[in-house]
Amino acid sequence: MENVKISSVLLVTLIKNPTNKGITMHQSNIKNAKLLNRGKVRDIYQHGENLLIIATDRISAFDYVMAETVPDKGKILNTLSAFWFDKFKNDVENHIITTKFDELPDDLKSEEDDIDGRFMYVKKAEPLKIEAIVRGYITGSGWKSYQKDGVICGIKLKEGMKESEKFPKPLYTPSTKADQGLHDENISFEETIDIVGKEIAEKVAELAISLYTKANDYAVTKGLILADTKLEFGLMEEKLILIDECFTPDSSRYWIKADYEPGKPQDPYDKQVLRNYLLSTDWDRNSPPPPVPQEIINKARSRYLEVYEILTGTQLL
Repeated sequence: MENVKISSVLLVTLIKNPTNKGITMHQSNIKNAKLLNRGKVRDIYQHGENLLIIATDRISAFDYVMAETVPDKGKILNTLSAFWFDKFKNDVENHIITTKFDELPDDLKSEEDDIDGRFMYVKKAEPLKIEAIVRGYITGSGWKSYQKDGVICGIKLKEGMKESEKFPKPLYTPSTKADQGLHDENISFEETIDIVGKEIAEKVAELAISLYTKANDYAVTKGLILADTKLEFGLMEEKLILIDECFTPDSSRYWIKADYEPGKPQDPYDKQVLRNYLLSTDWDRNSPPPPVPQEIINKARSRYLEVYEILTGTQLL
C-alpha cells in the first residue's frame, strides 16, 4: 500500500474548522465495512466484493502526513477524479461503481460520517506494483536530474533545455509502488517488464501517455497546463483498468497557461504549494514536519478549488 508516516496521532475524525464553514475530515470511521488501509489521503474499506474509498482532508509531502488538514480537499479531489474518470471511460475502463450517495448499499448510507462527495464505491482490482508517471514539461525532480547529467530516469535529453520547457513529446518515466515504509524508486521501462510482464508494461505506457496527452489538451482549452501526472492501473479478471485517482492536484502538476514562461519555476496550482513551504524551512525530512501556517493551508485550498472550477466549469462549494 502507500508509503506514509503519520506526523501526529489521529484522534479526531471530524473537526469543525474556524476559518471555513462546514467540517474537515482527518480520518474516516466507517462501521459497516472493514478498514484495509489508511493511505496518505484515502481510507480504503472492504465492503463485500467491492471497496469503499474515502478521500479525507489530509495532505502529505515527502512521505509525511501533515498534522493539519486542508478543509474540503477530499471533496474537491474526489469529485475532480470522478470528472476525469468519466471523461476517459471510453478510453480505458476504470474501477468506479458509483460516486452517488443514493446509489450506495443501504448499510453504507446509514454511516454517521459525512462521506457524501468524499467517496468512491469501486470494483476491487489488483494494483500493479508500478506507478505510471508522464512528464510533459521539465520541472521538479526531472529538472534537478537534468541539471546534473542531462538525463531523466535513464532517458538522455537534448542539451540546453530551460526549466519548465515543454518536451517535444511526453516522457514516460515509471516508478515502483513501494510497500509501506519504503520509498518509490524511478525505474526503466525494461524494469517494468520484469515486474509486470511485457504486454502489460507496453499497454500501461501507451495508455498513460495517451491519457496524459488528452488531459493536457483539454486543460489547455480551459487555460491550464498539465505539466506532469501520476496514474495507477490494476488488473481485474486479467483486464487492465485505471484505478486510484485521476489528474488531481495531488497527483499532477498544474500551471496557469497565461502565466507560463519557460526558463524559471512556475507558480504551482497543486500540492507544490505545500512542498515549497516545507523546502523553505530547515526541516530535515527525516523527522516530524513543522506546523503548516494557516496561510499555506488557505492557499492550497483556494488553488485546489480554483483548478476544479476551471476544469469542470462548475462550482463545488
